[in-house]
Amino acid sequence: MSVFKDLLWYFKEEKKAYLTGIILLLFVAFLQLVPPKVIGMVVDEITDGTLTAGKLGKWIILLATSGLVMYSLRYYWRIMIFGSAVKLSRLLRNRLYAHFTSMSQSFYQKTRTGDLMAHATNDLSAIQQTAGAGVLTFVDSVSTGGFVIIAKAATISWKLTLIALIPMPLMAMLTSWYGTMLHKRFHKAQEAFSALNDKTQESITGIKVMKTFGQEKEDIEDFRKQSEDVVNKNISVAKVDALFDPTISIIVGISFFLSIAFGSRYVVNEELTIGQLVSFTSYLGLLVWPMLAFGWFFNIVERGRASYDRVTTLLAEKIDIQDKADALDVVPDGDIQYAIESFVYPGEQDPVLKDINFRIGKGQTLGIVGKTGAGKTTLLKLLVREFDLSDGSITIGGRKIEDYKMDRLRQAIGYVPQDHFLFSATVEENIAFANPAVEKDIIHHSARVANIHDDILEFTDGYKTIVGERGVSLSGGQKQRISIARALVMNPEILILDDSLSAVDANTEEQILSALKKNRKDKTTIITAHRLSAIHHADLIIVLEEGRIAERGTHDQLMGQEGWYKDMYWRQQLEELFEQGG
Repeated sequence: MSVFKDLLWYFKEEKKAYLTGIILLLFVAFLQLVPPKVIGMVVDEITDGTLTAGKLGKWIILLATSGLVMYSLRYYWRIMIFGSAVKLSRLLRNRLYAHFTSMSQSFYQKTRTGDLMAHATNDLSAIQQTAGAGVLTFVDSVSTGGFVIIAKAATISWKLTLIALIPMPLMAMLTSWYGTMLHKRFHKAQEAFSALNDKTQESITGIKVMKTFGQEKEDIEDFRKQSEDVVNKNISVAKVDALFDPTISIIVGISFFLSIAFGSRYVVNEELTIGQLVSFTSYLGLLVWPMLAFGWFFNIVERGRASYDRVTTLLAEKIDIQDKADALDVVPDGDIQYAIESFVYPGEQDPVLKDINFRIGKGQTLGIVGKTGAGKTTLLKLLVREFDLSDGSITIGGRKIEDYKMDRLRQAIGYVPQDHFLFSATVEENIAFANPAVEKDIIHHSARVANIHDDILEFTDGYKTIVGERGVSLSGGQKQRISIARALVMNPEILILDDSLSAVDANTEEQILSALKKNRKDKTTIITAHRLSAIHHADLIIVLEEGRIAERGTHDQLMGQEGWYKDMYWRQQLEELFEQGG
C-alpha cells in the first residue's frame, strides 16, 4: 500500500476523475447484489407456488434494467480510472525525458542507455497498472466484498455469514507473504531486463565492429545467457504469482463447503428457506472475484512499488550543471580567457588539466594540438559546461561562463565533437537541427562552406536523402562535413571543431578552412587536430602535454623552437611526401 501513499500527489491532482470512477464502481458493486436476491425470491415463489407470469416479467425487467445500468457505469468508470492512469504514465515519461536532457555528461558515463530505456517503458507500464488496475482491484474488491457480506448478514443469516468468513484471515496472511516475496523478485527481474535492454542496444549499435572482428557467435552466446537470466528471474516472479489463484480458490472452496454444509442444516431446521440458501451461495459466488482481485491487487501493487522505487531513484539524481539564480540572459561575446589551476573528472583522483592560462581574442583562431589523451577535448568540454570547474575559471567577454544562462552560452557556441552523431532523418533536417525553421538558402550556404554541397546533390534524393541511423549510409568524411554544416547554420560566435577534419583529405581540409576564414570574420574559431596542417594558420597554437601547456605561439614561432610541434610538423610533411611518391 506504500506505493499509493507515494502516488497520493497524483491522486490529488486527478481527484475529480478518481472520485467519479470510485463512486461509479460503488454503484456497480451495489447493483451486483440485485440478481442473487431476485433469484432467491423467484425460487421461494416457485416453491410456494405463488409465481405468476406477471411477477416473472417484473423480475426479468428488473434484472435487465440493472444489467444495462451496470454496463453503462462500467464503461464510464474505465474512462475515469484507466484514463487517469494513462495520464500518469505520460506525466512520468515527460519528467523522465526532461530529466535525461538536463543531466550532465557524468550521469551518462555511469548510467547505461538500455537501463534508461527500461525505466521509460517497463517500469512506467507497471506504475500505470498500479494507478489503474491497482485502484480498480482495491476499490472493487473492498466494495463488492463489503456489500456482499453486509447483504448476506442483514438479509439472510449473520451466523452463516460468519461461518463462511472463517477461512478469510488465512487468505490475508498468505497473500501478504506472497506480496513481500513478489516485490523482491520483481525488482531483480526488472534489473535483469534493463541489462538485456542495454546489451541489445549496444550490440545493434556496434554491429559493424562485431562483424569486422568476427564476434557474432560470441555475442549471440552472451545475449543468450543474459536472455536466459531474464527468463529465470521472471519465472521466479511467476512462481510466486502462480500461488495467488490456487490459494484463493482453496479458500473460496472451503467457504462454499462450510456454507452449503451449515446452510443445509439451517434449511432442515427451517431457519432458512431454500431460496435464501440459493441467494447465499450466489452471493458467495460474487465473493470469488473480490478474493481473486485482492490477490491480483497485491501482485500489481508490489510490481508498481518496485518500479516506482526505480523511477524515483533515477529522478532523484542531482543535476550537476545548473544555472545560477542571477545568471545573465544574454549571448556571451568577446575575448576568451582560460585560467585553470587544475581539473579532475568526477570520481577520479588525478587531474586531467593543470596550470592552463591563455587568452584568445574575439575573431581569432585557436589551434590546440598534442598527443592522444593530452586533454584537448577536455579543454573544449569545459568551455561548453559539460563539466564545471572548481579550481579556476573560464571567461568570455570578461565574465565567467557560469554567469551566463546555459541556453545562452550554448547558443553562442557551435560544437562539432569527435563523435559525429547524425539522426535518422534527411540531410536537410540534420543540417537544420539547431533551427528547423531556417531558410534553405542558409542550409545550402552552410553546406558549401563545409564543402559537402556537391556531394549532397549527388545523393539519390539530394537534401531529402535519409541518412539512416547515426548516418550509417554516409562515409566518415561526409558525416564530418554535414556536422560542420549543422554547426555553421547557427552562425555561432564561437565555432569549435574537435578533430573534425580527420576524415577528409588535405585538399578538402584546405578548402574548408579557407571558406571558414572567409565567412567567419570577427568570429572566434577553436580547432583541435592531430594533423597540424589544420591549425597552421591559427593566431595562437597551444601544445598540450599531460594536461599542461608545453608550447605556445604562432606556427612560425613554434617552428623556431626545438620542440614537439616542430618535430611533429616535419614528420607529417615527410609522411605526406612519401604518400605522394616522393
